[in-house]
Amino acid sequence: MLADTIIELLKEEISSQEYDRYIKQLKFHEKASNSDQMVFLAPNILIANWVKTKYVDKIAHLFELKTGKKPEVKIVLKEHLKTTKVKSTPVEMIDAIKNTKNTILNPSYTFDSFVVGSSNQYAYTAAKSIAEKPGVMYNPVFIYGPTGLGKTHLIHAIGNYVQGRGKIVIYATIEQFMNDFTYNLRNQSMDRFREKYRSCDVLLIDDTQFLSNKIQTQEEFFHTFNELHSAGKQIVLTSDKPPKMINGLEDRLKSRFEWGLIADIGLPELETKIAIIKKKCELDGINLNSDIVNYIAANMGDNIREIESAIINLNAYASLMRQEITLDFAKNVMREQIKERRENISLEDIIQIIAKDLNIKPSEIKSTKRSKNIVEARRIGIYLARTLTPNSMPSLATYFGMKDHTAVSHNIKKINELIETNESFKLKVEDLKNKILTKQM
Repeated sequence: MLADTIIELLKEEISSQEYDRYIKQLKFHEKASNSDQMVFLAPNILIANWVKTKYVDKIAHLFELKTGKKPEVKIVLKEHLKTTKVKSTPVEMIDAIKNTKNTILNPSYTFDSFVVGSSNQYAYTAAKSIAEKPGVMYNPVFIYGPTGLGKTHLIHAIGNYVQGRGKIVIYATIEQFMNDFTYNLRNQSMDRFREKYRSCDVLLIDDTQFLSNKIQTQEEFFHTFNELHSAGKQIVLTSDKPPKMINGLEDRLKSRFEWGLIADIGLPELETKIAIIKKKCELDGINLNSDIVNYIAANMGDNIREIESAIINLNAYASLMRQEITLDFAKNVMREQIKERRENISLEDIIQIIAKDLNIKPSEIKSTKRSKNIVEARRIGIYLARTLTPNSMPSLATYFGMKDHTAVSHNIKKINELIETNESFKLKVEDLKNKILTKQM
């Protein structure tokens, strides 16, 4: 069945956890489907909303990519189903899916949907440049940075851009590359494997760090790299660290990965996270006011994938409960996620991070100095210590060398007044809170 083939291809491109939790729960409704629309039944509204938000475009794009025609993909509950006249699906459409060389790319990952800030500007510019002239300007391009900051988004954007201009694109994680290699080696079909990975115009490889200590796979990847590079084909790699820091990677591969351009993606500043959240809401039709956006940006860490997941979950839960998304509602839904990130925070963590960020000495925060910047840092330290730790006001008074708990209370009152009246100061405090929660020093 055509739909089964599509879902199997989708399964290869997403995590097993996402597949089991969402996609596996769908049931294809053959009677309600035809060449213009594909209808899937969801067991509950939570799964229906999640799939609509995250996967519908990808499924529709997959149909279009493989068959040349983009159907409307509908995710409905059984009781809401309205059947339509069925048209048979041509066998040649299935053959087209099986024989295509291009791999699946996420259609929502484009350059237009990527939010650019100072932390990712260089990587974005490099990606855009090689997409416009693949195999000409920089080859290979190696993008690295912590998990969830947009590396996969960028290489999919490259793939979507060049594929839209008729180029053959192969995207795979290193895990998929290794699985393909092992399967074809076992089945004595290495010619098929090499045809797939060496006959493309652009090769996109995600999570290169997992090549570590995989000797046979490294050998095959080395020859694949050389074949493509010699033919002027574009190679783009991502990793959580630069080539020279990947332990267990052969020196000859490290050397080749450094032939072209190396670009890092750093932790996003607060303004970039806010812009990313707003962009995500705009693309998915989710309405969040600025207080909620700021709260999510300040409290959900720097992993953009986790932030996007939290927004989707928040919207799905609000839809399920038939409730408006308010700040209190958002705090309640995200309570456990935030709580997990607040464990084991010490007063020393707070002081060290504030001191580094505000460019003063930790000892000055606990001193009796009265210069404006030190007083501000001390007040922020007291406020965040009271907010993020279980310490009582008397214990904080002792720690900060104050007379008694009334002095602590006075400082907290001053901070609250500033937060209510000064938006930039409020964002500064929220940003520091986030850095403490993630312990990014």
